[in-house]
Amino acid sequence: MNISINWLPEIAYLYLLVFARVGVMLMLLPAFGEKMIMSRMRLSFALLFSLVIFPLVYDQLPAFNSDNLLAVFQVLLHEIAIGFILGGIGRLIVSGAQTAGSIIAFQIGLSAALGADPTNGGVQGALIGGFLSFLGIALIFATNLHHLILAGVYDSYMVFPPSSPLMLGDAADLAVQTMSKAFVIGVQMAAPFIVFGLVFYLGLGLLARLMPQVQVFFVAMPANIGIGLLLIGLLLTVMMGWYLVHVEEQFIMFRGG
Repeated sequence: MNISINWLPEIAYLYLLVFARVGVMLMLLPAFGEKMIMSRMRLSFALLFSLVIFPLVYDQLPAFNSDNLLAVFQVLLHEIAIGFILGGIGRLIVSGAQTAGSIIAFQIGLSAALGADPTNGGVQGALIGGFLSFLGIALIFATNLHHLILAGVYDSYMVFPPSSPLMLGDAADLAVQTMSKAFVIGVQMAAPFIVFGLVFYLGLGLLARLMPQVQVFFVAMPANIGIGLLLIGLLLTVMMGWYLVHVEEQFIMFRGG
């Protein structure tokens, strides 16, 4: 009895196509693509998740044509490009927390307190921004929103089949809209601190005019920081709840729903 293994090259190629899209997306998507997670763990999860969804999307994958290597590489680059586009847009969705943290840090006088942001590849950023970003990632796992992200990876094959051309114009428009919405939610999260900063600094300005011999801003800086931290403690639940609603809505749209 002869056992043929002629199907192995085609299966290996089709699995590579799935991994090309899934691996790039998981490298960029929030929660799964964080630099604080070991590279081997991220790679292993991407390989396993590609294996899980491979039979589900098998019928949508193009046939392997060993006689036309140029077409083979074109399809592979097409899948990598889709992974970069969707993964990058997914990363933009959660950027509102860093925006809110930067605004809050500026308003309460902690903009000079910088530290490595673990959610942004270790880049220096405001400590409050890093804290809100890290808290947002933790809440995504705690509220099971990461299931929605994984479902979005699978649903990407329904919205962007491997055989369809790249819609770069639509992708650019979606990236701009996602970035604008992330900026808006960041400003909305920091809105109480913007009002606080306006009122506080206006009061200090009036006091400085009444008492020009006193360094009012230097004396009031501890009060500014203390009141700001107190506001963070009081408003953190509301801010992060608003942030999670934004993330959920955007990832539902991300799934094509």
